[in-house]
Amino acid sequence: MTDTKIDNTRLEKLLDEFAKDREREKYAGIMETLEKSMVFLPVMKPEGIDEDTQKAMQSGRPVRLPDRTKIMPCLLKKDGGGHILPVFSSVGQIPADKRSPALVALPFLTGVSMSMANRQSVECMVLNPFTHNVTIPPSVMEVAQKRMAAAKGAGAAGMTDQQLWQAVHNRVMLVSLPQYLFAHGQEGLRELQDREGDFLMRFYKEAYPRERKMPADCDADQFSVMALNVTDDMQITRVDLPAGANKKGMCYRVYAAYLRQAEAVRYYVFEKTDNGNYIGTVTPDGSHGLLEPVPDNGAEIEAVMALASKSGENSQ
Repeated sequence: MTDTKIDNTRLEKLLDEFAKDREREKYAGIMETLEKSMVFLPVMKPEGIDEDTQKAMQSGRPVRLPDRTKIMPCLLKKDGGGHILPVFSSVGQIPADKRSPALVALPFLTGVSMSMANRQSVECMVLNPFTHNVTIPPSVMEVAQKRMAAAKGAGAAGMTDQQLWQAVHNRVMLVSLPQYLFAHGQEGLRELQDREGDFLMRFYKEAYPRERKMPADCDADQFSVMALNVTDDMQITRVDLPAGANKKGMCYRVYAAYLRQAEAVRYYVFEKTDNGNYIGTVTPDGSHGLLEPVPDNGAEIEAVMALASKSGENSQ
């Protein structure tokens, strides 16, 4: 069983419905959901990893690989010749006798970029080739890339620098960072704790339009990360964000709780709203909502502990 927390339940429900009658509208719904999803990519064994790490990667468990590790995807050969790039919504979609040397979790759109960059050797992508077998041809991948580019720069030309910074900042804190931490679990948290601002800045650089510059006060040194082992079962990682994020409509602090027994991440954001400062949460399926006001007495960690403990009880 994998302890990578990728929740593609909604996507797999859409795939099951599409398998019954392959209507164009249902395919469009799959693509819309898939473009926001993390998937598993079968890869060759990276060089320089030990046997335990390889076993973990083969089962889909999160591991930490050295920077600049080269990832080589495992392609499948079509009956009529040519190759496809397979991706999977969950480890359970891969038959035991079809397992690759290793698996990596990555955003679906990253897989699209890999495929489109290797058009000479990759004819198309296929989602869950051994079960749902949904083909994603180059024409659809091109549309996905255009949608990604449009989303990245949506309205950027008409936004002030402050508006753009707010939009990108909230996307990183409400989408990119929690998505990564849910997918990589404890290993993802260790990356955050070890590399701090350098780790976080990569998400901003990915999200920011190339033609626009980030605010001068948004650099690696402006982030502060602190990890606390608050109980035997819970570790809390606090992330203080640049001063420019301390404005209405923005997330100004993040707490990520790791529940050791459940091997689960809980993600909380502190936000300035029209009604005051609130604690919000992002769940593995990408949902975001406000939970309760930030305590006036400054007992933030205690509030996060209570919320994380309650979520752990509810998941049992």
